[in-house]
Amino acid sequence: MNIDTAAIVCALREHAEHGAVVRLMTPRDGLQAAYVRGARGRRMRPVLVPGNLVQARLRARNDEQLAHAEIELVQSRAPLLSEPLPAAAMEWVTALTATALPEAQPYERLYNALDALLAVIEAAPSALGWAGPLARFELLLLAELGFGLDLERCAVSGSNDDLVAVSPRSGRAVSAAEAEPYSDRLLALPTFLRSGGHASWPEIEQGLKLTGHFLHRDILTGKSAALGEARSRLVDRLLRARGPI
Repeated sequence: MNIDTAAIVCALREHAEHGAVVRLMTPRDGLQAAYVRGARGRRMRPVLVPGNLVQARLRARNDEQLAHAEIELVQSRAPLLSEPLPAAAMEWVTALTATALPEAQPYERLYNALDALLAVIEAAPSALGWAGPLARFELLLLAELGFGLDLERCAVSGSNDDLVAVSPRSGRAVSAAEAEPYSDRLLALPTFLRSGGHASWPEIEQGLKLTGHFLHRDILTGKSAALGEARSRLVDRLLRARGPI
């Protein structure tokens, strides 16, 4: 293996006395694990912050061997660590990426979406600016892993008009007319998840509830359950911090 690529630091696990195994999200080679010598030293600690954009050179004798990596900082997002909500969001999306994705599989759309989301978290003046994109990133991750929701047409009528809900079982959209008798059993479908654009706090709450249901059901299970608890805490803090509607 010989890879020279831009990458986003997603996770770090201490290894041996001074090193660490880092998980990097790359645009063409997917999630890559590599050993970084001196990762816990004064020079490398601020470089290997999850969320940072780096240039990575990975070398290994074969695809089965853990690669060794040389890492150079391109863009630091470490200043976000001093802001509790942005820091928690950055920690969540990088940990989700490192945990959910299989290694060495290309997910270029996810790489671009993760980079864009981190940029929005960094630039937005408040959580309202990035909470909607966070839900859209989770929706994309579900789709890229084979758990995509069908939000284009009603599961009952086949119509693509007035879609307002999603079946928690099938993940398929339901129109207003068909949803009315079962409204207490369905998940709300906020418009911004289908069309993009600005989202209000009530819509964001609906969107995070929707993506959270399928993340917990299909991805955050077994050893990943603790990560699901971390997401629940993030969403609770996010919605408490929004203030009066």
